[in-house]
Amino acid sequence: MSQSIGEIVLAGPRGFCAGVERAIDIVELALSVCDPPVYVRKEIVHNRHVVEHLRNEGAIFVDELDEVPDGATVIFSAHGIAPAVRDEARRRRLRAIDATCPLVTKVHLEAIRYAREGYSIILIGHRDHDEVIGTLGEAPDRIFVVANVDAAERLVVPNPNKVAYLTQTTLSMDDTRDVIEALRRRFPNIVGPSRDDICYATQNRQAAVKKVSDAVDVLLVIGSANSSNAIRLVEVSQTAGTRAYLINDVNDIRPEWLGGARRIGVSAGASTPEVLVTQTVEFLRRRGAAVREERVVEEDVRFALPPELERIARERGKTLPARVAMRQTI
Repeated sequence: MSQSIGEIVLAGPRGFCAGVERAIDIVELALSVCDPPVYVRKEIVHNRHVVEHLRNEGAIFVDELDEVPDGATVIFSAHGIAPAVRDEARRRRLRAIDATCPLVTKVHLEAIRYAREGYSIILIGHRDHDEVIGTLGEAPDRIFVVANVDAAERLVVPNPNKVAYLTQTTLSMDDTRDVIEALRRRFPNIVGPSRDDICYATQNRQAAVKKVSDAVDVLLVIGSANSSNAIRLVEVSQTAGTRAYLINDVNDIRPEWLGGARRIGVSAGASTPEVLVTQTVEFLRRRGAAVREERVVEEDVRFALPPELERIARERGKTLPARVAMRQTI
C-alpha cells in the first residue's frame, strides 16, 4: 500500500456488546475461582482471537457435552442452548455456568410462552446459527425457521389463525422487516413480542456503518467469518454502495483493496476486541492518515453475572475478583 490515506473514519459504536463482555468475563472469572479444568461448550463468542486468548488462559473448548468428564465445570456460550443440553448437564452432575446473553434468554422465554399457548412459532433467522439452534430446542414441534421472504411466503402451518413470530437477535430491523411484512400478509392474525427481539448492539452497529459508508471510499469490518453480525456489517456497507471487506485482523488487509481510496472506514462486529481495531488503525495511520470517529449513539448497557458463578466462588471460599478487561490484553 504505497499511496497515502487522507482519513480514517471509525464507526461508533463498534466491537464488544454487553452480552459479549459478560460472556468473556464469565469465562475469565470462572478460570480464577473454579478448580481446573474449566470447559466451554462451543465458542463462547464468535471470534477466533477471543477463543484463542481464553484457551491460552486455560479454558478447554468442546463441541458437545460428551467431551466433558462427569462432574466437571462447563460454561454455556453466549448464544444460548436447547433444554436438552441443560438436561444432559444436570443428569451428569456437571457444574454448569450459563453465559447466555440475557437478550437471547428473553427470546427463549417468549418461545416457551407462545408454545404453551398453542401458537405455531415462526423464528426468523439462520437455521445453522448457534442461537437459532438453541431457541429451536425450546419447542421443536412448534417452531418453523424462515430466513427470507420466499421461505415466509411458502410456509404452511397447522393453524394460520394462531401464529406468532420471533427473531434471531443478531439480525437488524432492516434484515427482518420484509420477512415480517410477508408473514403479516400471509397470516393477518400473527402476533409478535411486545418489544423487539433485535439486539440493541446489532442495530447500533449497522446504523453506524450506514453513516460511515456515506463518508468513505472503502470499509474494513473486523470480525470472524462465522460472526453473523460482522458479515452483515459488510453487507450493509455494500448495499449502501461502498466497498467493504471482512478481516480477522490487520494481517488480512490486501493492498489492492485500498487502491485509490483516500478515506478508509473501520468497524467491528459485536464479538471483536477493541485491540484489533487499534492495531488496524495504527497500520493505516502509518500512511499519514488522520483519525476521526462517527458515533451514532452511546451505549451504557451492562448485564449482571450469573448467580451460579458467585455460588461456586462461595463454595470454594473464594471471592470474585474485579471484572477483567481482556479486550485490552489480547
